[in-house]
Amino acid sequence: MLDQVKVDQTRALGPLDVLSRALAQAGEMTLLFGSVARSIAVRPVGFWGEVLDLMIQILRRCWLPMVISTTAFGFGAPGLQAANFFTLFGIPERLGAFFIMASVREFAPWINAMVVAGVVGTAITADLGARRIREEFDAMEVLGVDPIRSVIVPRVVAVTLMTGLMDIVALVFGVLGGWLAAIWMGASSAAFYANFWANSTPTDLWGGVVKTFLFGLIIAVVCCYKGYRAVGGPAGVGRAVNQAVVIAFAAIYATNYVFTALLLGLNPYIQVYR
Repeated sequence: MLDQVKVDQTRALGPLDVLSRALAQAGEMTLLFGSVARSIAVRPVGFWGEVLDLMIQILRRCWLPMVISTTAFGFGAPGLQAANFFTLFGIPERLGAFFIMASVREFAPWINAMVVAGVVGTAITADLGARRIREEFDAMEVLGVDPIRSVIVPRVVAVTLMTGLMDIVALVFGVLGGWLAAIWMGASSAAFYANFWANSTPTDLWGGVVKTFLFGLIIAVVCCYKGYRAVGGPAGVGRAVNQAVVIAFAAIYATNYVFTALLLGLNPYIQVYR
């Protein structure tokens, strides 16, 4: 009954109350990240075995959706659309240069984050939310076990590391989709890759990977927070999952904008096509 009252009160909140609650939750997520970082810094051992197991599970669940999504998106959206434009000028092989911006900098890290958030983030939120409503975390605290150290730290580390590492898979198959589009439009395979490597820089590569590590950290912290603080029984767990995905997506969009603006502003030479 108390949980239902809380839900009804939440639905009746005004705009300022919603903004205040959103800022409060952002602060609590920051505090959760601080607790995780402090736990890792104080004692950086004892959880890496579980981290490895979680990373393998993430790879098993995400590699196929990642391959299909990046290849299809690379072929259909920036691939065929840009190839049609370049073909008007008789330079379809220049699609290779375009894919430095389209795939390496932008859509490969973005699709990578979307897949991880949709597949892994929802699972983490549901798992932690179920533990919360079964009062497992309360029992751990009574026994003197830190739930953040035991449960949340391995998940944050595993999701952050695996999201960044899987960006390599997203890049490869995103560029493969662009190559298929170029071949479809009659371009030369050798010319496509010559243009791709002529325009690629180390900044493009490390920038995309670092950005994806940040995406993984955002997904992990947001989803762990929403699951750890879930209320309202099974229905509350469902709401927590939905909220976690929406918040993670919004935070990823904002981070992507800021990171890309800083990257291009500090490295203007990568905007010059050769």
